[in-house]
Amino acid sequence: MSRISIIGAGAWGTALSIVLAGRGHAVRLWVYENDLYQRLLRTRENDVFLPGFHLPDNVVPSNALGDALDSAEIVLTVTPSHVCRTVYRQMLDHLRPDMLFVSATKGLEADTLMRMSEVICNVAGERFTPRLAVLSGPTFAREIARGAPAAVVIASADPGLARHLQAEFSGPTLRLYASSDMTGVELGGSLKNIIAIGAGVCDGLNLGSNALAALITRGLAEITRLATACGAEASTLGGLAGLGDLVLTCTGTLSRNRTLGVELAKGRSLAEIQAGTPTVAEGVKTTSAAIRLAAQRRVEMPITEQMDAMLHHGRSPRQAIRTLMERSLKSEF
Repeated sequence: MSRISIIGAGAWGTALSIVLAGRGHAVRLWVYENDLYQRLLRTRENDVFLPGFHLPDNVVPSNALGDALDSAEIVLTVTPSHVCRTVYRQMLDHLRPDMLFVSATKGLEADTLMRMSEVICNVAGERFTPRLAVLSGPTFAREIARGAPAAVVIASADPGLARHLQAEFSGPTLRLYASSDMTGVELGGSLKNIIAIGAGVCDGLNLGSNALAALITRGLAEITRLATACGAEASTLGGLAGLGDLVLTCTGTLSRNRTLGVELAKGRSLAEIQAGTPTVAEGVKTTSAAIRLAAQRRVEMPITEQMDAMLHHGRSPRQAIRTLMERSLKSEF
């Protein structure tokens, strides 16, 4: 069994601590918020991000990065994408070349358009080249925490590392598939959040199942276009980290990004929605980054463009959908 440090105690980080502790690993869970950390010590429950679940005895909460990383063999980061670089800079003096690194964060860095694995390599590379993998797939934290079966992808340019982590993390309720396509796995997990906002708009406007099915299918098409333009394998986008995660996030009621779209369709403002929840809908920041990345790669992404216009430029949800429907006609493939 391994000593695992999970950096980030949101819903996903907390759920991973529960399932990995269940495999017998010694888990340290770094909690950013000091008040939440104090309550976790007393109650063993993350009452902000994952209420209703008890942390196993072999999960040790920590509020200090040095303490959380002490003696770690595997460092699993589950922070919001916009703080990934900052957190890794704060961790840098505590990192060792013998550590194995896993990113389970879905998103793109706004300024650089880097994927999270690229951010980690960029920061840790100041001292050493990290052995790195990424974890993604169709998962809701609450279902993982309660032990419902799920399957995800672990991807690394190092096949031996992917196989090792696959064996360490897999168990009766969580099955990992190995991949070498880090680009496809990360972009699939990031870009699907944009489409999920659109799916929420469809539901919020009561546009029906036909519209939702069309949005998911055409959303997958544009995700695949951009991902392959960035070097991903098309087959990855048809797998768990692409199609699987897209379907879950677009249809599941636990999806934060879908819920955001539903609320926008009801006429609420983005600022109002975000102010009312402690959780992060990664699709909001990812949309702007994806627009710029698509422009760099000269890839057409009409759904993403309309989501960006709706989120950041005042277009109404109904007008965004109408613009998509009235685009010039073309062949499907």
